[in-house]
Amino acid sequence: MAFLTVREAAGRLGVGYSTLKQWIYKGSVRTSRTDGGHYRISDQEVARLLAARGTLPGGSRRSGRGGVLVSLSGRNRLRGIVEEVRREGLLAQVRLRIGDQQLTAVITRDAVDELGLRRGDEATAIVKATEVMIGREDTAGSRD
Repeated sequence: MAFLTVREAAGRLGVGYSTLKQWIYKGSVRTSRTDGGHYRISDQEVARLLAARGTLPGGSRRSGRGGVLVSLSGRNRLRGIVEEVRREGLLAQVRLRIGDQQLTAVITRDAVDELGLRRGDEATAIVKATEVMIGREDTAGSRD
């Protein structure tokens, strides 16, 4: 039985390191501990988590076109699983599941076709923005 570090397991699951650590703290992930107190996750546990999310190991499809993305200047990369691809006219809407969150992007239909994106594929969203806005809902009424 092979064991992975938390970072390696997070990469295979397509979630962030901190997300996986939170799952471990909540008891949602079965782990072992090293003598030094570090968490380790078995290949079987990663497979169980992928199956629970509807993605089995080796289930991602690779397109015969193109190559491997080697480097990119954008630092905000979010790995996930394609949940839905909707094509309409020249555009397509792609919804990724990233951990317990969803991200929706609108890209050209040609890009979707070139990438060969289909439901269940692994994909990476790359966010490049000059501004980030943060909002907060006021659920307790107006503030004094």
